[in-house]
Amino acid sequence: MHEKLVQFVINQKPYKVEIEPRKLLSDVIREDCALTGTHVGCEHGVCGACTILIDGQLARSCLVYGVQMHGKVIETIESIGSVGHLSKFQQAMHEEHGLQCGFCTAGIVMTIEGLLRENPQPSDLEITDALSGNLCRCTGYQNILRAIKKTILPEVKKDLDD
Repeated sequence: MHEKLVQFVINQKPYKVEIEPRKLLSDVIREDCALTGTHVGCEHGVCGACTILIDGQLARSCLVYGVQMHGKVIETIESIGSVGHLSKFQQAMHEEHGLQCGFCTAGIVMTIEGLLRENPQPSDLEITDALSGNLCRCTGYQNILRAIKKTILPEVKKDLDD
């Protein structure tokens, strides 16, 4: 297949990439842009590990082709916080032990960051609905939920009702 020149912005950095039309965005991000924080799990859009933001909207990067990104603005986990300067949710995840193996964490962080941008005070139902697209096999979600609550209600500490 003939590659197509695609221009887009990832994490405020412009990219020009020659992409085969069949190449998934998740692979473009990891292989062509060397941003490996976006994980690939199921490659069917079910697990949520590859969740990113495209033009401010949550998306599964394994469900779209890289060539569809021409002119788009993409945000990956690398755009959220930094070493020593975590986002509020990342800090809460750390404090509440909201991760174990870490494979799903990038997708969960992107999902919740996207949710909180749209709705800074989501209800419990909105939170569980948002998280329903992210599979975590290690944590049981309790500490993740604590971290979310701590982010939206900073005065809430470990005595949250589950």
